[in-house]
Amino acid sequence: MTEADDIPGQVFASVWDALEDSPSEATNMRLRSELMIAIRQAVAEWNATQAIAARRLEVTQPRLNDLLRGRINNFSLDALTVLAARAGLDVHMQIERAAA
Repeated sequence: MTEADDIPGQVFASVWDALEDSPSEATNMRLRSELMIAIRQAVAEWNATQAIAARRLEVTQPRLNDLLRGRINNFSLDALTVLAARAGLDVHMQIERAAA
């Protein structure tokens, strides 16, 4: 349980802010989630078998299955960035100062 669990009615900017222990962990999970969703959508648009999609992403079929099933803890931000590029996605990063 985090400190947030002790505050009734607390509002969070994202589900990750509610689930993770620190803002940095929440940011990492949010970015990983966004990448994973985009890659899954790209793969779905291919209308290819898992075997073909796995070859296209240069991963094993079990690894692709982990991606398609949303097993986010099995993927680092770096790994998802590589997979996004292999899926033909152009990943951009926007950096802003956090609200004080």
